[in-house]
Amino acid sequence: MNAREVVLARLRAALAAAPPAVPGPGPAPRSQGDRPPGHPDLVDLLERRLTDYRAEVHRAAGSDLAATVAGILAAAGARTVVVPAGLPADWRPETVEVVVDDGLPATRLAELDAVVTAAAVAVAETGTIVLDAGADQGRRAISLLPDLHVCVVHPAQVVGIVPEALARLTPDRPLTWISGPSATSDIELNRVEGVHGPRRLHVVLTEG
Repeated sequence: MNAREVVLARLRAALAAAPPAVPGPGPAPRSQGDRPPGHPDLVDLLERRLTDYRAEVHRAAGSDLAATVAGILAAAGARTVVVPAGLPADWRPETVEVVVDDGLPATRLAELDAVVTAAAVAVAETGTIVLDAGADQGRRAISLLPDLHVCVVHPAQVVGIVPEALARLTPDRPLTWISGPSATSDIELNRVEGVHGPRRLHVVLTEG
C-alpha cells in the first residue's frame, strides 16, 4: 500500500466513525438591511435600542410635536431652550423661553437648559442618531452643551444598518453620532452621564 492509499484509508475510517450530520438551523434571520427605510420593524427596533441606552422615547403625530416637546421640557423642569435657526416654527414650544442660535458663545449655551433639534438619519440596529449640522440641527456645540437634548426623528429617516446611513450622509459635513445620553465610566467602571454632552436624551418619533 502506497502513501496515497494509506491517507485515503485513514480518511474513510475517520468518516465512518463520525457522528451523523445535524441539520442546519435553517435560513439565516432576515437582516435589518433588508427592510426599507421607515419600516415599522425598524422604528420599533430603534426605540428598543434607544431605551437600552437610557434614552427616553416618545411617539407623536406631526401635529402634536410642539405639545410633545413642551411636555418633555416641562417634565424636565427646563425653562430655556436653544434651537437651530432652521428648526420648523411649529416644533417650537410656547411654554418656555426659546433662544435661536446665531453663534451664541459656549458660556451662554451652557447656561441654557435644553436644546431641540431634528436629525439627519437614525440607525435601528445600533440605536444611533446622526446629526450633520443641517439647518434644522445646527452646529455641533448646541447639541453638546445643554443638559437635555430633545431630538425629533421621522420614520423615513430610520434605516436598518450603518452602511445605509453612510450612504445618506456627506462625509465632509461635521457629523455627530449619538447613541443614548453622553456617558463614560470612571476608573472603577461606574457609569457617569453628561461628561461629553447632554445628560438626558429624549427622542420623539413622529407618526402619521
